[in-house]
Amino acid sequence: MLSKKLYFLLFLLGFSISLYAQTIHIEGIIQDKQSGEALAEATVYIKETGNAVTSDQSGKYSCRLKKGSYTLIASYIGYKNEEIRIKADRDQTVPILLESSTELQEVIVSAKAKDENVSRISMGVERLTATEIKRIPALMGEVDVIKAIQLLPGVQSASEGGSGFSVRGGSPDQNLILLDNSTVYNAAHLMGFFSVFNNDVLSGLELYKGDLPLKFGGRLSSLLDVQTKTDQPERFQGTGGIGLISSRLMLEGPIGEKTSWMIGGRRSYADLFLKLSNDESQRDAALYFYDVNAKLSHRFSGKDKVEGSVYLGRDLFGAQPGEFKYSNAAGSLSWGHTFSDRLFSKFSLHLTNYDYGLKSKLEDAEAAWDASIFDVMLRADFNQPLSDLWNLGYGVSTIHHHFQPGVVTMPDYPGLKVEGNNALEHGIYLSNEQKLSDRLSLKYGLRVSVFQNMGKALVYSYDNEYEVSDSTRYKSGEIYHTYTGLEPRLGFVYKLTDYSSVKGNYAHNTQYMQLANNSASGSPLDIWFPASPNIKPQRADLFSLGYFHNLKENSYETSVEVYYKGLKNVVDFAEHAELMLNDKLEGEVRTGTGKAYGAEFMVKKNTGRLTGFVNYTLSRSERTIPEINQGKTYLAPYDKTHSVNIVANYQLSEKVSLSTVWVYATGNPTSYPSGRFEIGGEYFPIYSGRNEFRKPDYHRLDLSLTYIPNPKSKKRWQGEWNFSLYNAYWQKNPWMITFDQDDVSGLPHAEMIYLFGIIPSITYNFKF
Repeated sequence: MLSKKLYFLLFLLGFSISLYAQTIHIEGIIQDKQSGEALAEATVYIKETGNAVTSDQSGKYSCRLKKGSYTLIASYIGYKNEEIRIKADRDQTVPILLESSTELQEVIVSAKAKDENVSRISMGVERLTATEIKRIPALMGEVDVIKAIQLLPGVQSASEGGSGFSVRGGSPDQNLILLDNSTVYNAAHLMGFFSVFNNDVLSGLELYKGDLPLKFGGRLSSLLDVQTKTDQPERFQGTGGIGLISSRLMLEGPIGEKTSWMIGGRRSYADLFLKLSNDESQRDAALYFYDVNAKLSHRFSGKDKVEGSVYLGRDLFGAQPGEFKYSNAAGSLSWGHTFSDRLFSKFSLHLTNYDYGLKSKLEDAEAAWDASIFDVMLRADFNQPLSDLWNLGYGVSTIHHHFQPGVVTMPDYPGLKVEGNNALEHGIYLSNEQKLSDRLSLKYGLRVSVFQNMGKALVYSYDNEYEVSDSTRYKSGEIYHTYTGLEPRLGFVYKLTDYSSVKGNYAHNTQYMQLANNSASGSPLDIWFPASPNIKPQRADLFSLGYFHNLKENSYETSVEVYYKGLKNVVDFAEHAELMLNDKLEGEVRTGTGKAYGAEFMVKKNTGRLTGFVNYTLSRSERTIPEINQGKTYLAPYDKTHSVNIVANYQLSEKVSLSTVWVYATGNPTSYPSGRFEIGGEYFPIYSGRNEFRKPDYHRLDLSLTYIPNPKSKKRWQGEWNFSLYNAYWQKNPWMITFDQDDVSGLPHAEMIYLFGIIPSITYNFKF
């Protein structure tokens, strides 16, 4: 019986290779005709066969055809279709240039391939381009990637105005955030009110809500993959803007025919206004952020391309008697090589550093606290499309993590240092996409991950009461503990009609690092720490099923997705846990199980003067940890039963467009005192259970108007004005609720702190 199965598999493989050998390879890059920007996920439809392929992140498409004549029809939302007639008599390169369509420039959020939401195997994937993000009303006029994805189904903001986000009931540290494939550990500026991503330098983003591509791992909930521009501009050009809170400028251009460069920067200037204050202490205060992005690309030939990118960002809040700072640095160097018409590769090196700290000065003494995390990653990824049955992807990666939880320095004082630790994280994967018929396609694969704790380290052992019972010291470079994880992924799409499909997905994810915090909103002082002999890695099983249906030739998209996520070894912390400068932090950790489940509904309009989307999410997220809440199940901090997002854009005329956003969400779970007791005339609160109450429901309306004085101008310099109102009807959404007692009656009362009333802003954007 076994020999028959083996014979059949060998026959199937030989038959596939035989068919492959009789075909012609066609490839090329799809670009914007004016700017030269590569168009990722554009569609190339082969008229004679009825098949279609999509371009990758670098705009490259590839297909195999039998000998003959064919018509290629390239399409991309916001662009005119391009029809090309080719003769497939030999392997060849066919570049495609698409011209922007003025009729579709009002699109806010849409899939790039016209029927991508129906035909693509992956589900729970959201895409936004830089142009689409720009059209969404922004806080203080600062266009923000994170604020944009918080409007998508299944995604919730962690706090009012913050850049932390929760995906399908997960915590913010369960999201893997990448910038050009380099990890970003803190994506926030100004304590979370803005993100580190400068929209001017971006080509777009992809958000995977649980079904992560197999090449990536290490997180349970989502992957936010942000990519900077990959275009080859024909001439020197730039974009920028001047706003109330910050200004920005991006410049790019070619160096010869094969090399291009790009550099962009932003800086806020609240500190400049403080210098005008009559208060001397305010004049000396520092309050700003800045970031810089740079990228250099060189194509040696049609088979080799090298890219290097750098990100640097810093925040500083300073006033007497101290200051608070944090900064991000990320760099990558990649080499894309085509070995043959059936084997493509990418080799890359990535560096990430996130450091943060406090400094205080009292009288003549100065003290400083600093912490950091530093990563070095090497990876190799391969793509090998053999036939409709075999579209293989495989690769390896390895990361060296260095954690420094905290160092305190003071003059004439020996200082205090929580000993740092190191870890290695490896991954190897193999995946395949397989088209079984015109209606049914599969994707499946396996990722194997390995996490190794490495010395120099002092490791404590704990008893059942979480008290230190022993300790062991390991020398530098010594591997003292190893975890392994098998992470299978399986997905399918079955096309019911040309405009409707059913999709299903299963993914098992493992996470070896987590964030220590006592706040749902998070802060830049939160501490990353790894799995260890005392802390098992978190694991999740995600099941999802969806129905997708498009109407009126893909002008309208509708979808329903349901999901269930089971969690193991989920992390929480003991009541009143000490997290900062605690060399026994693992003794504060409590682990257990959790689950999250829900349904996401979306209706999206892609064409016409009025475009936008409406989505509704119904969800639940729970935790059960024996040592917390007396072992009773409690709501996760990010549980929101109901969530509604409405985004609309209306093209009033060639000069004027209007945008609006309305959001509603059930209030976050929280713990309020249910009683109090008195000792010596002072009252102390009594808490009955973890997250038994909720904050008031959250809702907000944002409005925006964009005015282009000369939309048909042929001049190189083009400008536009953007006027926006954040929280237009002045809803007082609670940021924090505290409890106090009346000085006269002694009765307790609650006090609400809210951050934002109506915030108007004006921004002038330009390009040349």
